[in-house]
Amino acid sequence: MKEFDWYLQINLKARHLRLLVAVDMYRNLTHVADVTHVTVPAVSKLLAEIERGLGLKLFSRTVKGLVPTPFGNCIIRHAQAMLAILHRARDELNALSSGTEGKIYIGMLPASASMLLPLALNLMKQRSPAINMKVVEGTVESLLPELWQGDLDMVVGRLPPPDTLGSFYEKELLEEPVVLMTSHRHPLARRKALKWSDLSPFPWILPPLGSILRDPLERVLQANGLPLTDNYIETLSIHVMRAHLLASNAIAAMAGMLGNDIMQPLHALPLPMPRLLRPLGVLWNRNRGLTPGAQLMLSCLEETAQRLQAGLGATSHDRKHPQPKRNGGADFQAGSVAAS
Repeated sequence: MKEFDWYLQINLKARHLRLLVAVDMYRNLTHVADVTHVTVPAVSKLLAEIERGLGLKLFSRTVKGLVPTPFGNCIIRHAQAMLAILHRARDELNALSSGTEGKIYIGMLPASASMLLPLALNLMKQRSPAINMKVVEGTVESLLPELWQGDLDMVVGRLPPPDTLGSFYEKELLEEPVVLMTSHRHPLARRKALKWSDLSPFPWILPPLGSILRDPLERVLQANGLPLTDNYIETLSIHVMRAHLLASNAIAAMAGMLGNDIMQPLHALPLPMPRLLRPLGVLWNRNRGLTPGAQLMLSCLEETAQRLQAGLGATSHDRKHPQPKRNGGADFQAGSVAAS
């Protein structure tokens, strides 16, 4: 058995993990001593003890402070993950001892899960009021590292390209096509048939560079002879997109479901769009699995997605075969999932 095998299995403690993370964060023993409320010699002694126990040099002393070596970066990364697991265990124990059933940490990708997740959260609360949930909105770049480190139970939204490292399980939930949207007052909204060239005079709302939709959208526009002009704004905020569409003659590429707001509906332009994105879905860490509460949340997401998919199918049928409205009838609305 290697020296560090024995030390990791027998002697490494939570206080060692906290010290390694603190040293990496502050890179200065005096600062670490201040935040941990111990003396500098005590911090130095504990760090030396860890390096001696592992038989590895974890930090290099430089003019810029303590800089992790490759060994240090490795152990710090795992220390962060282990501390996150311990914090989650603490939260679950606190929840159980106070009579609740735990807490679920959910990452949401913007502009892609804005209807699915809120409806699933509502269904979850109906079925298990004692389980609390925290939702963090972010990008793929910010949320997947948190999911890997154990800070999140799952990430919900438009599925990114398949994970080549096999770090995450994924489940497809909802196939939602991307369509071109305008306000109902837009000049093109009065047209029953359009050519791509008809879009050229108008400004755009675009997803930012590096977002999941930007590259495939640009390729579609270029393939149809419609290169992007300088007249656009970039945002992933659904609220900004809707407000700007309703106040301007802009065009935006959006998931079709997002235009079906009963108070301020948007107009879908009659131009065929290829499949630009993967479905909406959920990701979770294959090395940690799902807690019982997170498994229940997954089932709520699945049920909500099935109902939304049925509503999308009904909406598509109604557009092709409009029916007269009957008193007392109701189209599929966001609230209908929660109410059913």
